[in-house]
Amino acid sequence: MPALRSALMPVLMPALMPVLMALAGALQTVAFEHPAQAWVLPVLAVAGLVRALHGARPARAAVLGLAFGTGWLVAGVWWLFVSLHRYGNLPAWMAGAAVLALSMALSLYLAAACAAWARWRPGGVWGDALLFAALWLLAELARGVLFTGFPWVASGYAFVDAPLAALAPWVGVYGIGAVLAGCAALLGTPGRPAGRLPGAWPAGVAAAVLLAPALPGVPAFTSAAGRIGVSLLQTNVEQDEKFSAARLPSLLQALQTDLQGARGPLVVAPETALPLLPGQLQGLAPHWWAGVQAHLAGDGRAALIGLPLGDYDTGYTNSVKGLGAGAPYRYDKHHLVPFGEFIPTGFRWFTEMMNIPLGDFARGPLAAASFEALGQRLGPNICYEDLFGEELAARFADPSVAPTILVNVSNIAWFGNTVALPQHLHITRMRTLELQRPMLRATNTGMTAIVDHRGRVAAQLPAFTRGILNGEVEGRTGVTPYAAWAARAGLWPPGLLAALVVAVAAGRRRRAPAGGSAP
Repeated sequence: MPALRSALMPVLMPALMPVLMALAGALQTVAFEHPAQAWVLPVLAVAGLVRALHGARPARAAVLGLAFGTGWLVAGVWWLFVSLHRYGNLPAWMAGAAVLALSMALSLYLAAACAAWARWRPGGVWGDALLFAALWLLAELARGVLFTGFPWVASGYAFVDAPLAALAPWVGVYGIGAVLAGCAALLGTPGRPAGRLPGAWPAGVAAAVLLAPALPGVPAFTSAAGRIGVSLLQTNVEQDEKFSAARLPSLLQALQTDLQGARGPLVVAPETALPLLPGQLQGLAPHWWAGVQAHLAGDGRAALIGLPLGDYDTGYTNSVKGLGAGAPYRYDKHHLVPFGEFIPTGFRWFTEMMNIPLGDFARGPLAAASFEALGQRLGPNICYEDLFGEELAARFADPSVAPTILVNVSNIAWFGNTVALPQHLHITRMRTLELQRPMLRATNTGMTAIVDHRGRVAAQLPAFTRGILNGEVEGRTGVTPYAAWAARAGLWPPGLLAALVVAVAAGRRRRAPAGGSAP
């Protein structure tokens, strides 16, 4: 048997390794739902990937990277199947194939990064780790930016409750991901021969880097700017009922009751809480707006309400309307969701197969003005937009007009009772750490929450219940280092730095003697 095992292993392991990498990629996604308990899983998973890449040729490395990335994304965003099949009415096989195809396509960036590492790595412990971190960063930036970007479950989000979260106001979520990759590369380095750097030493350095950032504490780059009371509405409307003509009258009545019954000075209703274009509302309930506005004005309160604005002839936007604070306010969503909110070129046939109302929105401006109310500057963002910290940071270019409180209105009822809800909450928490601003989350089905400027959930409603979350939030002024550089240069600084590291490594490798490696 030992002889048979020895003969079979060289044959079986190359075939099994992509499967093992896919499983490792999938396993790490537990940390995106439970970061406090499972943040070490991505470290071990990526270290396993690095170990598998050692000695692999570029083509083989690309296969392993593709398998790891596909497992990672399928396990991380499988809930897209719910929106495509249950609410979009795609056949189950087509919805499943679409999720798999998307995951594989987005994993091509990691596949390219792994192939480049196998081709250009210098062969030393520190150089290999630095190059892997740079290539990992470029792969994550590509996934987060190209073709409008899809940075969900970017690796840094797994560390929102880990010591590495202390780096968020300095380098943001992508910088944290790069540190993860560098540490994992040190941990995944095979044992060194006698007389060379001992294998325990890189592992010790990696552990120190992963654990040490929180020891000195996080500097307070921002300062208090007063407190206000808030009431956040959770409407809990099933997605397949939201646009039902039979249900609309009762939904409008329930929303009006909640808006008028909320006791906080600031009331926030979720994305498309009012699911009608202005002309449609006027025809169905002509006095609805007047009643809500009169009530808010009489109480001296302010409200932010998610709704579509415009019409079918001139175009429409996914918007937030501000009421009760003097001048009318309107925020139009800038970063639209492919297929759900805009139709990518060549894919109209795909969206026409799905039952998605209002599926082709116009874009709003990137650096939108804040809603000035109750002594605060409120910065709305809609659902998916809080994945893009660099876009929220664009509002901080002038600190004197930067938001003091961020407000996210969401409707992810499209994805049912899935891990998408806690994942989105942790994404919000990362934004508050990067920008040191609180975030109010008013959602349709969950997670409605008040998150303070240190990423802590101060209050939260249970998911899938109708209710009003009452509480207080403290506004903040000042700018973090991340907000300062991202507001002016977006994601170019980390991207260019990583590209420089890769260019130097590639250049040295090309100059190395045949059969050797760069020193």
